[in-house]
Amino acid sequence: MAHKKTNLPSKICAACGRPFEWRKKWERDWDNVRYCSVRCKREKKA
Repeated sequence: MAHKKTNLPSKICAACGRPFEWRKKWERDWDNVRYCSVRCKREKKA
């Protein structure tokens, strides 16, 4: 089932605290996604 762009699930980034929305590339792993970007994932300890 396709998502409508107006109704995508969202989360808060664990590194920067900003909200981010579901992306197609995260479809199979959405429950484990914690960071909005590769940069936030890399800088999570900072």
